[in-house]
Amino acid sequence: MKSKKQTPTKKAKALVLFSGGLDSRIALKLMQEQLGKENVLAINFILPFGGACCSKEFCIYNFVGKEEAKLISIDCTKGKLFEEYMEIIKHPKHGRGTSLNPCIDCHLFMLKKAKEYANKEKIDILVTGEVLGERPLSQTRRAFSILDKNKEFEVLRPLSAKLLEETSWEKEKLIDRDKLLDIQGRRRDKQMELAKKFKISYPTPGGGCLLCEKGYCAKLKPILNDTLSYNDIKLLSIGRHFDNSKIIIGRNQEENIILEKEKGIKVLPEDNPGGTALIKSGDKSLIEKAKILIQQHSKHKINEFEILE
Repeated sequence: MKSKKQTPTKKAKALVLFSGGLDSRIALKLMQEQLGKENVLAINFILPFGGACCSKEFCIYNFVGKEEAKLISIDCTKGKLFEEYMEIIKHPKHGRGTSLNPCIDCHLFMLKKAKEYANKEKIDILVTGEVLGERPLSQTRRAFSILDKNKEFEVLRPLSAKLLEETSWEKEKLIDRDKLLDIQGRRRDKQMELAKKFKISYPTPGGGCLLCEKGYCAKLKPILNDTLSYNDIKLLSIGRHFDNSKIIIGRNQEENIILEKEKGIKVLPEDNPGGTALIKSGDKSLIEKAKILIQQHSKHKINEFEILE
């Protein structure tokens, strides 16, 4: 009598929150090892204040392409997602870090959007590259507890899974807990060893989120509750700002060219080199002040100005 062939167990699918940093790259590889490349997807959030890495050398698109993973990009710099995200920045429920960074609320926002995508595409497992104790605000037991309580669904954190409560996916043997890790703390020695094992390159560890930068936040804070566009946010990284960013003066030729293309009144030195001033509001009463500010930040005596509207 012939024995019946056993039907192979269908592997689960996983969606990895992918910033492009070292931890998320390792999380992707760990999931591919267990589930196969065809069953692991990456999701990247394009946020108004940055946070993702994308240089030519460490481009996230190049990486996922090389690893044969599908990448989904969620653009939060426009439309309803931008409005929703800005409300979180203005009114975080779980506090901020040392600047304006509402890390827990930001992470919760991404997790919920990722879960919506996972449900739509019938993806079983939601994965992050979070490491217990690596970041003081968003990657502690308390932070994980807040995140897990507020999102009402599970997340697998493979880099620290053995230090955390077992997920249902591990209990159901969709994921082999023995192949997960027990990394904790701010040192990345184990991650760098794994990078060598997996033969992956990665950007230098660190932030990238402008909401963690005190100089940037000093310009953002006075206007945070105004109606801001994504362009307003980008302009905060350019030039010298005065009167709550009503006047912006370029610090070099590159910035001058950018400001000259913006909407508003432009004040340009005619007879000697100097910064271009942008009056975003179009308030003509600020023209004379803009001229004084340009002169104050120029090495040359400026007698003539051109006004463009």
